[in-house]
Amino acid sequence: MEIGISTFVETTPDTKTGKVISHSERLRNVVEEIVLADEVGLDVFGVGEHHREDFAASSPAVVLAAAASRTKRIRLTSAVTVLSSDDPVRVFQDFATVDAISNGRAEIMAGRGSFIESFPLFGYDLKDYNELFEEKLELLLKIRESEKVTWKGGHRPAINNLGVYPRPVQDPLPVWIGSGGNQESVVRAGLLGLPLVLAIIGGRPLQFEPLVQLYKKALAHAGYDPAKFPVASHSHGFVADSMDEAADKFFPSTQHVMNKLGRERGWGPYDRTSFDAARSFEGALYVGDTEYVAEKIIHLRKNVGITRFMLHTPVGSMPHDEVMRSIELLGKEVAPRVREEIAKWEAEKER
Repeated sequence: MEIGISTFVETTPDTKTGKVISHSERLRNVVEEIVLADEVGLDVFGVGEHHREDFAASSPAVVLAAAASRTKRIRLTSAVTVLSSDDPVRVFQDFATVDAISNGRAEIMAGRGSFIESFPLFGYDLKDYNELFEEKLELLLKIRESEKVTWKGGHRPAINNLGVYPRPVQDPLPVWIGSGGNQESVVRAGLLGLPLVLAIIGGRPLQFEPLVQLYKKALAHAGYDPAKFPVASHSHGFVADSMDEAADKFFPSTQHVMNKLGRERGWGPYDRTSFDAARSFEGALYVGDTEYVAEKIIHLRKNVGITRFMLHTPVGSMPHDEVMRSIELLGKEVAPRVREEIAKWEAEKER
């Protein structure tokens, strides 16, 4: 069972002062967070790609490269790379470079993107949303398979027997499919033999168990052994020294972000009642003390089949020291508890 962190490198207003951290300071902070995550024994750190004022990481690969030379063990992934509006050649080159600097710890998490700002920015039409992703994923996987590439598609100039460099340390460079729970994307990941990441940020996490089973069926149908493929989740949360401290610190910034996105997307208001319901044991928020968060992750592993858990923290801007403390608790106390319990559970199943 792998435990890690994901972030969108948020730059939203401080809910108490109204002050907004600069992009440059927040980017420096997130590198420190990755370094700490490595030091406390977490397995993976993911940085999401966005192209809007309230998120600072438009180029996850550059952020991860900055952390690669300062870390030793932790895996470094995008979360996600918006592949539909990017060039697969450049994506591969960027992450092969991170892989070289980190000596084989880079990963790509490819997704279509729930935020659409990158499409007009890079000159793409949203009507091609699905077609762009399918075509560019095909090219990315072709580049991964072979140093020399010949390829032709409908949205990018053709490539005729050209080399793509540098080549990564890992062969193949890991490519995951990120999904918000769409059945089509889950099946696609299985048929292509790619590991799956589910964004479990609402409802009841146990409702995602059928999607995990659908993914495994698609893997088996394509001739792969489902037991060899990890399934990850990305869920909002925060760890503190007590239940009340975790909830009281995490709620204000989370509410700010959820209500801002709600106004953009037509969602209802997000209030403390919604928040408290989501942080219940069967809810999708992993907010609490170390014992509670560990038990929720164990529950997710046993009942949904998740083998990598990524805590997305924070959701909106929080003081850097509070984020660092949450990462420290996740690595030093939550992760060992989860790993020990899951190891016992797996051993018992094999008897």
